Amino acid sequence: MSEENTEDRSIVTHEYDDDEDDYHNAVMGVSNGGLPTSGAGTDMARSPPSAQTSNLSMPNKKSGIFGTSSNLINSIVGAGIIGIPFAFRQAGLVTGLILLGLVSFLTDKSLSIIVGQASFNPKLRNRGVHTFEDLASYPFGKIGYNFILINMFIVAYGPMIAYLLIVKDTVPTILGVAHGSQGGIERELIMLGTSLFIMLPLAMQRDMASLSFSSLLSVTADVILVGFVAGFAPISETVSEAGGLGEVLKNEWINSTLFIGLGILSTAMACQHSAFIVSGSLENKTQRRWSRVTGLSISLAAILCAILGTCGYLG
Repeated sequence: MSEENTEDRSIVTHEYDDDEDDYHNAVMGVSNGGLPTSGAGTDMARSPPSAQTSNLSMPNKKSGIFGTSSNLINSIVGAGIIGIPFAFRQAGLVTGLILLGLVSFLTDKSLSIIVGQASFNPKLRNRGVHTFEDLASYPFGKIGYNFILINMFIVAYGPMIAYLLIVKDTVPTILGVAHGSQGGIERELIMLGTSLFIMLPLAMQRDMASLSFSSLLSVTADVILVGFVAGFAPISETVSEAGGLGEVLKNEWINSTLFIGLGILSTAMACQHSAFIVSGSLENKTQRRWSRVTGLSISLAAILCAILGTCGYLG
């Protein structure tokens, strides 16, 4: 082999190694010789500065484990809890409980991985990754950043519409001003007033910790709701008509539509979109304290869902 061919191969290999190093440095946030990296690799994974990369303002007020847990539970147990009995109906009672436990376990693990990777990983903890989109931008650049933002908007938009519909259908009835589904504008006025004077002020709070008390009230209302369903559901009569609990478990422990139930349960327990904003409000945030928050929150949410789903299914 000639010396010229050998030199060409050496140059190609050296260029390949440089490209690989550039891509690795871009992903890990390291520049060559202190200069910004360039090339195709940086389009997908731009090298972040050593300081804070997020545009999110750091919270001025933080809360303890109890307050942070209230916020996380409130983000889990929302309008989706109403659909848990239907999810059990689609999956089967026993299968529904198993799937609920599986989804709860995976939710807890995902929260630990997401926040742990951004806040406690040695290579990222000093990089100022404070949001989900910041974390996605490291391996995928602007594409990952925008992808997360779009999906988080979709995830938030659906529950917001559900909340407004529930307010529109229930509050007028409680206040005694409902005139059927077609009559009057009371429902629209109450929905508009609730949005402007309750939801909007809560959404404009600067720090998540400021919502700890309102989240506690919301969780308390969820517990009361589950208590009413468990206390007044005609479980004994329904089970007796079906031939007893053993017969119910035998005939309906699993259904062919279990994946519909799995989808509903997964949506009801979804809270990954709020992982960073909730964890950022935790005072003295450590891996152990965050694990306590997720364990407490998801356990209580799973218990509430299991009680409501079982009583609603059997009742």
